[in-house]
Amino acid sequence: MIRITSLALVLTSTATLAHADMPRIATDIAPVHGLVSMVTGDQATPSLLIDPSASPHTNAMRPSTAAALQEADVVFWMGDALTPWLETPIETLAPDARHSALLSVEGATLRSFRDTAAFGADEGHDDHDHGDHAHDEEEHNHNDDHAHSDDHAHDDDHAHEGHEHEGHDHDGTDPHAWLDPANAQVWLTHIAAILSEIDPDNAATYTANASAAKATVAKETDAARARLAPLQGKPFVVFHDAYHYFEAQFGLSATGALSLSDAVPPSPSHVAEIQARIRDQNVVCVFSEPQYSDRLVQTVIDRTDARTVELDPLGAQIDLGAAFYPALLRDMTTRFAECLQ
Repeated sequence: MIRITSLALVLTSTATLAHADMPRIATDIAPVHGLVSMVTGDQATPSLLIDPSASPHTNAMRPSTAAALQEADVVFWMGDALTPWLETPIETLAPDARHSALLSVEGATLRSFRDTAAFGADEGHDDHDHGDHAHDEEEHNHNDDHAHSDDHAHDDDHAHEGHEHEGHDHDGTDPHAWLDPANAQVWLTHIAAILSEIDPDNAATYTANASAAKATVAKETDAARARLAPLQGKPFVVFHDAYHYFEAQFGLSATGALSLSDAVPPSPSHVAEIQARIRDQNVVCVFSEPQYSDRLVQTVIDRTDARTVELDPLGAQIDLGAAFYPALLRDMTTRFAECLQ
């Protein structure tokens, strides 16, 4: 079967001329899908590669998602720090598509993982801004006739030094950067720029949509900050260290995580340490996550006054589309407020 992979070749065929107005877009996780949808509007509907109910750190490519990736003109994903298993399928199934790892976009704020699962009292407020070291991948346009270069692979890896490709570890850059709405603002501009290059006839629409989206995100951010400000300083425990960006943006104070690694269960000694922190620091809330069993949460809050609320950084229960990302911010804010007040 012959498949046209170059946009330039697509434009030569009147039978497929419509694709010039409808770029085929693949996205990795629901928050990225939501941001891209805000920019595309009615011009295109992106595909989602990873089910929001599954952990993005360890997953398997299904035939339907492999097909969407193979047909893509552009792939927006967080990067191999979040989904190391996805790097090879992107390289092999979409070699001629434009690849954009959002963690490598210049101007994004990147934070380091906290090096233990028992955080210091002020770590929720630290400022590990590595935005100057992020890499803008706009120059790596793969909608041409040459093969994927080694330079691009090197740049992608360089942005995430310290991360094992066997799975998600906690050494280096924390990839949960979509939980900082300031990063969403940067990425909306970046997404619009790439789509404008691929589909110049609709560049004005993408630019206008991105501008409107940034205003919407700014409004939601202001509302979240006002709602969460009275809760600053109240200690809580998260299931795993995925909320550093959200905490720092809104001045919240996690005191620890039940699990440092998504793949390795915590040791009995760590569980005991977290239980002691819950008692000694009057922790008011321990968050669970829908992608994982809450059995451990129930164990550590036993015989304490701590509440538990499910916190979902991926928004598994939120409808996909242009309203997704603002809804995710509202949902996160509501769940923090319910558990901490």
